[in-house]
Amino acid sequence: MRPSFPRLALIATATLATLVAGAQDAVRLPDLGSSANALISPREADQYGAMMLRQMHALDMTVDDALLDQYINDLGYRLVAASDRPKDHFSFFIVRDDQINAFAAPGGYIGVNAGLIDITSSESELAGVIAHEIGHITQNHLYRAFEDSKKNAPLMALVLLGAIAAGAGGGAGDAAPAVLMGGQGLLLQRQINFTRKDEIEADRVGIQTLANAGFDPNAMAGFFGRMQDTLRVGQGEEALPALLQTHPVTLARISDAKARARVLEERQANRPRLPTLDKTTWEKSTAPVLYVKDPTTLVGTAAKPPKDSVGDTYALMRERVRVLSGDARKLSGYYASNLKRKDFDTAANRYGYALALLRSEQGAAAVDQLQPLLSSQPGNVVIRLAMADAYQAAGRHGDAMAIYKALHDNSPRNRAVVLGYAKALANSGRADDARAAAAMLRPMLDDSDDPEIFRTFARASERAGDSVRAAEAYADSAYLSGRPFDAMEQLRRLLKRDDLDYYQRSRIQARIGDLTPLLLELRKKRVATDDNPDGRSQ
Repeated sequence: MRPSFPRLALIATATLATLVAGAQDAVRLPDLGSSANALISPREADQYGAMMLRQMHALDMTVDDALLDQYINDLGYRLVAASDRPKDHFSFFIVRDDQINAFAAPGGYIGVNAGLIDITSSESELAGVIAHEIGHITQNHLYRAFEDSKKNAPLMALVLLGAIAAGAGGGAGDAAPAVLMGGQGLLLQRQINFTRKDEIEADRVGIQTLANAGFDPNAMAGFFGRMQDTLRVGQGEEALPALLQTHPVTLARISDAKARARVLEERQANRPRLPTLDKTTWEKSTAPVLYVKDPTTLVGTAAKPPKDSVGDTYALMRERVRVLSGDARKLSGYYASNLKRKDFDTAANRYGYALALLRSEQGAAAVDQLQPLLSSQPGNVVIRLAMADAYQAAGRHGDAMAIYKALHDNSPRNRAVVLGYAKALANSGRADDARAAAAMLRPMLDDSDDPEIFRTFARASERAGDSVRAAEAYADSAYLSGRPFDAMEQLRRLLKRDDLDYYQRSRIQARIGDLTPLLLELRKKRVATDDNPDGRSQ
């Protein structure tokens, strides 16, 4: 019932891996040989990627939201299942950055910038970019990039350690992301001319994955082409979207992608359509938020709801990303002004407006915006969850609880539903509700790396009177938030209590035992973390 504390932790190498991953497209890669595998094992790759993600959490560089996390991972794994390596580990997350970009990192970690999601016009376009990044991983481009970039490792490690220290020092604002992007630009500038072969390979593999998963195979070429068309004649390279700087596009490459898509479309037209998700599988889903009136109809390229339908999950999630990664008050004004236009007055934009109002502490106004949407689609999980949150913010706790309970009864494994309901119960002020919240969250702890789940479980346990469980969960949350030294200090303080029973003491000692090698490695290498910015021993 705790996260796994890795016994190998080299944050410098982990963050360098991120840099190399972002720069992978700028490298002319040699044939993969045994030496590449010797540089980093699959287990180490996963540890590096996980460490990178925890560090990004610590620097507030990710959009941490259970509903969006479910959506991007459901979309990502739909593509992984259709790739040529469906059993590999992957993890997808959203980066709090308005640059139009995406990147892959060791261990199958794929980050998609909020700015990229915002600019897409369909789920197939978003899927196309993710499929491209999956292609870089499945074709071993990352391992090859590691081997080819060894000569740059010392410089880049120093640059990225500076980024971590800048972010951990407090009051740095955008310093850490700025230094991180500066380091990435340095490496890209050196190797931007060596990208074509692997970009085309990732395109071809990605388009095949896209088609296999039931998406429009033309979407990848269409998206890159649309990005290129937005550039005005005479603009310099600095005006390029980040995606085009790290993924250079040529007319020949776009033409090749379109030709590949046409071939796949012809094959699809002659192939019998088979179910990709049966009813039993759907019912076991951990996040059934897709728009389906009947799960048995979710097959292949089944008919989708109208583009402006409340049930268009992609459109709702795109607005959610926009609001959660932006300035809520400014966005409230943006939505309010533009909703006067008929072409802008869509269900998704109404939903975005409601979220912006919620984040601006205007719960009652959010309820007013959501009510028509809920009336037109009363079974939509996304809208119902937003309405429950709005009722809670507006002080209508009874109405909120009724929706949360109904959602939980229908989708007891939906992480966003469980987390929202548990928070409401934990904040009710009643010990029985807090105990119910803790019991609801406990099964989710074993396989979760979301610090918010552990924080919520800790609050619920605390209010239920279980101070030991609460303290353990707060330590776990600190670790997952990129603060391993803080986690160790919390566990040591907890171990000094004289009211611990044998089992409690054993759990805490096991946690300390797992965490000790990690901290020793960090101190040995003088690596800075969010809770130890100068990298010195504590």
